[in-house]
Amino acid sequence: MDAVIRKWGNSPALRLTTAVLKEAGLQLEERVDLRVSKGQVIITAIDKVEYDLDMLVDGINARNTHGEISFGAPVGKEAL
Repeated sequence: MDAVIRKWGNSPALRLTTAVLKEAGLQLEERVDLRVSKGQVIITAIDKVEYDLDMLVDGINARNTHGEISFGAPVGKEAL
């Protein structure tokens, strides 16, 4: 497949077709890693990080928490 590098703002850009994205298993707005190896540009999907709320909460301890912080008296219709 041929493609043309064009200008996008002040940077060169390469447009990828939907078919190329689909075949590569990529989606719009997905983060990718770009590397150059032996004159070739290699685009690799970055593994998505899945967070588990229970695991995150279990990681809370005395070393990584802080006390209450005062933001002052209410100034509007804040619920107390």
